[in-house]
Amino acid sequence: MAEFESVASVAEIPPGGRKSVIVDDLPALLVRIGDDFFCIEDTCSHDGQAMTDGEIRGCEIECPRHGARFDLRTGAALCMPATEGIATFEVEIRGGEVFARPRD
Repeated sequence: MAEFESVASVAEIPPGGRKSVIVDDLPALLVRIGDDFFCIEDTCSHDGQAMTDGEIRGCEIECPRHGARFDLRTGAALCMPATEGIATFEVEIRGGEVFARPRD
């Protein structure tokens, strides 16, 4: 199992904020909704587009290129053109720091 890596401080990401990070050498996007943090693969499974600037509604993010939507909690694809989900990362908060690692 991969080790947790520090990816941000809690203070640097306000509610509704996001930050591009690298987790286990993979591009990832850390998103804060209220007090909850989610970390997803920052690559749309439909065409490889980065989702860094995608619109977030509730716990969904939309790919800015073709509109595929993904669940921030599970990575599941929610609509076409994506048919496959994206990876999500396990997140822990410790001492004001956000840590993430790939899920097994």
